[in-house]
Amino acid sequence: LLRSVVGFVAEPKKADVRFSKYCMDTLKLGMQGVTQGAAQDNLSVEKLLTFDFPVPPLSVQQRIAGILSAYDELMENSQRRIRLLEAMARTLYREWFVHFRFPGHEKLPRIASPLGDIPIGWEVKRVPECADISPRVAVPRDGEKPFVPMGCLSNDSMLITDIESREGNSGAKFQNGDTLFARITPCLENGKTGFVQFLPAAQAVAFGSTEFIVLRSRTLTPEFVYLLARSDEFRGVAIKSMSGATGRQRVQEQCFDDFLIAQPPRALLDSFSAIVAPSFRLIYKLHLQTQNLRRTRDLLLPRLLSGRVELKTN
Repeated sequence: LLRSVVGFVAEPKKADVRFSKYCMDTLKLGMQGVTQGAAQDNLSVEKLLTFDFPVPPLSVQQRIAGILSAYDELMENSQRRIRLLEAMARTLYREWFVHFRFPGHEKLPRIASPLGDIPIGWEVKRVPECADISPRVAVPRDGEKPFVPMGCLSNDSMLITDIESREGNSGAKFQNGDTLFARITPCLENGKTGFVQFLPAAQAVAFGSTEFIVLRSRTLTPEFVYLLARSDEFRGVAIKSMSGATGRQRVQEQCFDDFLIAQPPRALLDSFSAIVAPSFRLIYKLHLQTQNLRRTRDLLLPRLLSGRVELKTN
């Protein structure tokens, strides 16, 4: 493994280490097509040493690195906020709907149910009674529409990224507020689950991989359904139902027919969504901001390094 890693050390009097890192970023595209290897592509040290780039004075390097680092720091701050917001939503879901520690829970007695003791006024329901599984959605065949491949889903976030545009309508169909749940191994075990909120209008439609199970709220809320799909209990039932050839096993949708949940009263569901829905929207907004920052940085990067954007030293 160590033979697959090459390290470069910047000389402090000649090169800024951050500037050197950004230079290597610009070389990544140039490195494609010159790798070699039987089982795995490799780039020899000799090939690496043939690449060169302009090296301005150290003070200019530091200014360039400072500008580009500012973009990276803004993007990292947004990523941290996204992770925090999602973690808070998942924690609140478990507090209210798994541990039953919602506001005012002390005043409600518990009653026996197939799920154990639950707060009075809650109902035990099967998942198909409160959420549609792969609902029918009409997507026109003609014209380009948003398309979501499996790779667009994150392992640990609701975000759906790098959305494509394709013609046709073969695959899973969905709208804003739906949850995309990976049905195939190892995507399910890895955690691929997304919340759809990128479409321009409530009635807009999109399609994606045939390996998605689409989940849509019936008597719950979209945010509740997404967080339910992220829960260990829900995923555990799905994983146990998988069947098929090794390496291509898939979830059997009927596994959810007997999966029971405790459905809260409508008022409590609405209170929950009033808290977490703004966080869902903010996560998407931060994601868009991060994309814009990355595009701007990537456009600026080669211009700064090539000297097309001139920086004056103090």
